[in-house]
Amino acid sequence: MLHKTKTPNPTDRLVGARIRLGRNLLRMSQEKLGEGLGITFQQVQKYEKGTNRVGASRLNDIANIPNRPVSWFFEDVPASPESAPDEITAFLQSREGIKLIRSYTQLKKPAYRNAVLRTIDTLAKDERGEA
Repeated sequence: MLHKTKTPNPTDRLVGARIRLGRNLLRMSQEKLGEGLGITFQQVQKYEKGTNRVGASRLNDIANIPNRPVSWFFEDVPASPESAPDEITAFLQSREGIKLIRSYTQLKKPAYRNAVLRTIDTLAKDERGEA
């Protein structure tokens, strides 16, 4: 049974976070994205927060701007959206997260990427007291 609710659906929040991530990776403002879609920046904000659901045709339009498949917005979405850690969503939406992702994706050599992952893993283990 479907229920009407005012709280954003976890899947809508995750898709919204991916919209924001994609927009930020392109260094595009909400205003610019809205112009490209023929909507206001306020509507873009609502999509990004998960406050408003994004229809299939609108998501297709959004995906076409960075030339990504619609499936990109659902990659790594857990089978149960309620199980998605809020800290991951928050990190993906943060300036620090965007900067880290941008820098990491610029690394073309697998050895460099692996070195970054090993370094982060080592630091995280140290923070948890596992080192």
